[in-house]
Amino acid sequence: MKLGTLKPAKGATKNRKRIGRGTGSGHGGTSTRGHKGQGARTGSTTRPWFEGGQMPLQRRLPKRGFTNVHAKPWRS
Repeated sequence: MKLGTLKPAKGATKNRKRIGRGTGSGHGGTSTRGHKGQGARTGSTTRPWFEGGQMPLQRRLPKRGFTNVHAKPWRS
């Protein structure tokens, strides 16, 4: 067995999805982006925590605990 003759196991690899290469490819037209909407626009990126206008998780959860302004620092 030589390193140059190694191949992946059968069924382990898939063909790459070539989008935007004509309607005959099955991924032409909107190029898998759908119609209109934020994700269909060029240069559109959303922050990882953005939930499409829904109240974000970090604002839905109640605040817990408090910070004692009179606490003495105990670790340097």
